Amino acid sequence: MKSYFVVLILLLYTAKVFAQTDTLNTQNTRLGNYNVKQAFEVESLVPMFLTNGYHFAIGYRYHQFRIRASVINGGSYNAEPAGLKNASDDFKRFYKTSPGIFLGYNIWKNLELYTFLEMHTFAIEQKSTGIQHNIRSNDFGGGISYQFFIGRYFYVQPGVHLYLRGNESMDFNGIKYNIPTADFSPVLRLGVRLWRKY
Repeated sequence: MKSYFVVLILLLYTAKVFAQTDTLNTQNTRLGNYNVKQAFEVESLVPMFLTNGYHFAIGYRYHQFRIRASVINGGSYNAEPAGLKNASDDFKRFYKTSPGIFLGYNIWKNLELYTFLEMHTFAIEQKSTGIQHNIRSNDFGGGISYQFFIGRYFYVQPGVHLYLRGNESMDFNGIKYNIPTADFSPVLRLGVRLWRKY
C-alpha cells in the first residue's frame, strides 16, 4: 500500500512539473487529447499495488499508433480464476516479475485496440500443501481499452485483455496441474501524459 502512495505522489509531481513548462498555444489546448501527433506516457495497473505487487509501463504514441513496454509483479493476486475452461480450484497462480510489450492503434478517438506479448513467470501453488513451482509462459493476445482524460495530463484507462498461451503442465506429487491456455481479465490503468506534440 505504501508503494501505491509513493507512485501516486511521483505521478502527481511529474505532471505538475510538465504543466509549469507547457508552452502549447491556446488553439492547441482546445484540441482533443486524441489529436496529438506524438506523446510520451507513463502508467500503472494500479490494482497490483493493492496485492503487494506492482506494475509500471511507459508508452510512446505516434499519431494513432502506440507502443508500450511494461513490467508486472502481481504480489498475492491469484490469476487462476481468470482462466477459461481448465482453471483449477486446487491451485493458485501468481504473477512473478515479468516484462511485456504492447502495440496498439486508436481506432476511434481514445479507443485503443492492441496486441501484446508478455513473458510471464507464474508461481503455481498447490492449496492443500502450499508447495510452489514456477512455470514460464510466453503469453500473447489482444485487448481493447479507452483513455478517459482528466484534464490534459491524467487519464484512467479501463479495458479487457484476452491472454493466450501454449499447453504447460507441472507435477505436484502425482497431481498434475495444467495452466489455462486462455485468460480473460478486466484491467484498470492510471496514467500521466508527460509530453505531447500537436
